Amino acid sequence: MVCINYVVLIMTFKNKTILITGASTGIGKAIGEKLLDINCNLILTARRDEKIEEWVNNFQNRKAEILIQKNDVTNKVSVAESYLKAIEKFGNVDIAILNSGVGESITPQNFNSEAAEKIMNTNFLGVVYWIEQLLPAMIERQSGIIAPVSSLADNRGYSGSGFYCASKAALSIFAEGLSVYLKKFGIKVITIKPGFVKTPMTDKNKFKMPFMISAEKSADFIISGIEKEKAIIQFPLPTVLGAKIIGLLPNWFYRLIAK
Repeated sequence: MVCINYVVLIMTFKNKTILITGASTGIGKAIGEKLLDINCNLILTARRDEKIEEWVNNFQNRKAEILIQKNDVTNKVSVAESYLKAIEKFGNVDIAILNSGVGESITPQNFNSEAAEKIMNTNFLGVVYWIEQLLPAMIERQSGIIAPVSSLADNRGYSGSGFYCASKAALSIFAEGLSVYLKKFGIKVITIKPGFVKTPMTDKNKFKMPFMISAEKSADFIISGIEKEKAIIQFPLPTVLGAKIIGLLPNWFYRLIAK
């Protein structure tokens, strides 16, 4: 695996400028850590930029040139300002891993529109806002990779996770349509669909999460998938297969077993 990762990083990410949103913890942090050891430019953003500073400072011999920015993906002005600062420093963005995401368990007892706004604004519109900034320059260059992080939970409405599932379903469908349209401009859209990954967000879940993997392992899947220019990066395999089966179930049967 070490050899494979080394080849992947050299071939795709060396001398490139890579944006990672939501880089303070979880998957974003894990991807960033793996890219620190190569010659590239890293733009690492999150609302809690001090968290990024903490883990970056643990790597003394890093080769990557780093720009850390405080960024709220739900705020169009914040996104635009972050993009301009990145362009001022590095000139362009070659690969954008749009990873910021939130989730919350919603029941009939705590149902509220504020949670819906927060989840949809972060998981869906936060990606749209960044793509709005990235596209003009990528279209002009006729190159670039946009990799939004969706979820295998985009296939059905899971009890207690309706807002989250809806946001990821919207993102997956949007990314699919965008990939078709942008192909003629030389821009690749790669949709990332993890299963359960151990992160601060999943640590809050009170239900059983089968086949959970570490953020570091998920970063390996994502880096390898981007290298191979897969249209969809989905993992781990048992969860992928389970999601496909659940997605094929008749509505009446799904509702019967889901409750």
